[in-house]
Amino acid sequence: MLIRKIMGFLLTALIFAAAILLGRALWVHYMDEPWTRDGRVRADVVNVAPDVSGAVVTMPVADNQFVKKGDLLMEIDPSHYRIAVQQAQANVAARQAELRMRRADAARRADLDSLVVSKEQRENAMQTASTAEAQLQQAQAALDAARLNLERTRVVSPVDGYVTNLNVHRGDYANAGTPKLAIVDSHSFWVYGYFEETKLPHVRIGDKAEMRLMSGGVLKGRVESISRGIYDRDNPQSRELLADVNPTFNWVRLAQRVPVRIRIDEVPAGTVLSAGTTCTVVIAPSV
Repeated sequence: MLIRKIMGFLLTALIFAAAILLGRALWVHYMDEPWTRDGRVRADVVNVAPDVSGAVVTMPVADNQFVKKGDLLMEIDPSHYRIAVQQAQANVAARQAELRMRRADAARRADLDSLVVSKEQRENAMQTASTAEAQLQQAQAALDAARLNLERTRVVSPVDGYVTNLNVHRGDYANAGTPKLAIVDSHSFWVYGYFEETKLPHVRIGDKAEMRLMSGGVLKGRVESISRGIYDRDNPQSRELLADVNPTFNWVRLAQRVPVRIRIDEVPAGTVLSAGTTCTVVIAPSV
């Protein structure tokens, strides 16, 4: 009977000790170790806008299509811009003819005797020739601009990436400088892990990181940088540019989350990365 009581006491003590150790391990894991479920896959999104205005006459890409740098995305109606080039070419030809005439006139006046042509007339002829030369240069610049506008009617991809959320179609009117489609740069994916400020002391630039996607894939990478500032919503500026801090009497202070940028080094085969998806980020602190 005594042995049974002793065994029961020892078993209870072991279970209690195991519970304490397990509780401490869970506390350290959740409160101290650098990991977070609040991770986001990010990427550079390039907003593509045409340099010239006009109707879209060619749209060779589809939504979510992969395109390479330099591939045609859309073409603006080039008719008006071809006419502008022809007009600029005609203006250049006219200015060239005028310059030849002015130079010939100045040369003739320079060969005449001073009794026939005054010095002032010679100088005026030379100035007129110089003005004609400047006008020719101006016309040539206008021709270059017209050719550039004609070339820019073809909108090409600036990066390798994926066309996303395509909402432009053949026949739509495109305004210069207004974005018409977006491309997700396929070489720019990274992960933002939003770590509680209490865990930042355990995070160092260069630490290895593991990103576990909700889809099941596991990415490998390293800590690239740590954000040096976040927006303070409780400290807006007043009209006098002084801090207007509302008094708070909360018993519990919530730890702020700071973005940590993580470079992706390894992506498993078959894993599809999409900007905006969530993941769990686990940092392996360097010893």
